[in-house]
Amino acid sequence: MRRITACVLALCLMLCTFASLAEEALEDDLLIEEEEEEILLDDVLPTEVVSEGTNSESGTVESIYESDGSVLITISGTGDFTIGGDSRKKADIFNDELVKQGGDINFTMRNMRDVLLSDDLTIVNFEGTLTDSTYVPASKKNNQFLFSAPPSYVSMLSENGVEAAALENNHIMDHGEEAYEDTKTALRDAGIVYSNSTEVGVIEVKGVKIAMLTYLCIDRYESLWDKVPADIKAAKDRYPIVICSFHWGNEKDYSPTQNQIRMGRLAVDSGADLVLGHHSHRMNPIEYYHGVYICYSLGNFCFSGNSKPSDMLSYVFQTRFRVKDEAVTNEGFRIIPIRISSRKDRNDFTPTQLTDSTTVESLLSTLKSNGKRLDYAVDSYPLEWN
Repeated sequence: MRRITACVLALCLMLCTFASLAEEALEDDLLIEEEEEEILLDDVLPTEVVSEGTNSESGTVESIYESDGSVLITISGTGDFTIGGDSRKKADIFNDELVKQGGDINFTMRNMRDVLLSDDLTIVNFEGTLTDSTYVPASKKNNQFLFSAPPSYVSMLSENGVEAAALENNHIMDHGEEAYEDTKTALRDAGIVYSNSTEVGVIEVKGVKIAMLTYLCIDRYESLWDKVPADIKAAKDRYPIVICSFHWGNEKDYSPTQNQIRMGRLAVDSGADLVLGHHSHRMNPIEYYHGVYICYSLGNFCFSGNSKPSDMLSYVFQTRFRVKDEAVTNEGFRIIPIRISSRKDRNDFTPTQLTDSTTVESLLSTLKSNGKRLDYAVDSYPLEWN
């Protein structure tokens, strides 16, 4: 009996020892797993606080933060981006130029690529279609111009620093609804964010989400006076920066109409942080209204609608926003004067920065003169950042 009792006691002691060892081993395993998880988190977190790119010379990752802990976002706005030809016509001035350029589809952006790659966000008014369709809606058959380009031409945007496109204009439906869907698909597949009157474009830049709203205003103002403010307020509740693009005004006008002025200021009063306008194919003055810039028309940028436009001068608008602790402040603007062609005698669809001081002064004088009738026109058009 004593032997049985002794055996039982010994067995109990062994079981207790094994249990203790197992518990210690389990604690060690848990500790190792926790340490491994911390290492993994340390590897992930830096990607949330650095820019997407690296310094091309040193290969080091650049911080997205300024010395004061803020984020500085540079945004460029351009005028009409219209490429391709008219399937109804035998003559195709754009593709004729493409042949002259050796078939390099990026010829259009060769002189502006570095500018657009150096900012954080470039928005163009994409006025045309990216489709292989030749279908022409009945409502468009008598139009003077119809624009279409193969979907592959989207690389002109994606490979040259353009991240976003406004799609509300009078040419986006040149080949009907299916072609419009083709256009959106081509942009989406190329990583280009687009916006229209029913789809808000949202892009994240340096950790800051920017919303883009776009409207075709020609003959539609009455339906937009209530819609635009409501859309802007809803977007502002979700995103710190809201940009509005408007296709409005009269072709070849150098100044905005009263409806443009009313709508632009209404957008600002509703919470828009920037207003970009287009349609007139001519540059218009800029207003600084309640701390927000209103660009009534950015003119043309890459424009294949005419081989010899009567006015080939325009500009790229750039502004900066500083974001810190959820507060957004405007850090001023500058313009980059351009000719929409690298040539003076004809349009080769290659926007090029102006270097001739006399031509630059003429452009600035035109903007200032046409701004005299605006209550909030900017005093000057700086060519460099303050």
